[in-house]
Amino acid sequence: MTTSATVKTRKIPKLGTVLVNAKGLTLYMFVRDKQKKVTCTSKACVIVWPPLKLKSGQKPTAGGAAKKNLLGTDRNPNGGLVVTYNRWPLYTYYLDKKPGQAKGQAVNNSGGLWYVLSPTGKVIKK
Repeated sequence: MTTSATVKTRKIPKLGTVLVNAKGLTLYMFVRDKQKKVTCTSKACVIVWPPLKLKSGQKPTAGGAAKKNLLGTDRNPNGGLVVTYNRWPLYTYYLDKKPGQAKGQAVNNSGGLWYVLSPTGKVIKK
């Protein structure tokens, strides 16, 4: 199934339009990744911030206001590929249980800050 890799957008109160995964769950970037590579690799980090992974042979797809030309992938040190947006590896947050939640916004965890991304690839720091 290729739908799991889709990056879409959703309006979230106080944050505006942000990136979400195929299930509508908010996607985050990790400041420590520095728009270069996946650095959330410890078991504790991956449990709290699961990366948006691609199955082999899949390509990331854009939906909503997400821009296809900003999508990419990064090799995950733990194996496989992680979807990137404007070179930021993307992650979900374990406390976001349903679409529209953004409990991970501006959380300082696993050695850095986590923020949502706008469809233009800008980091939203509200």
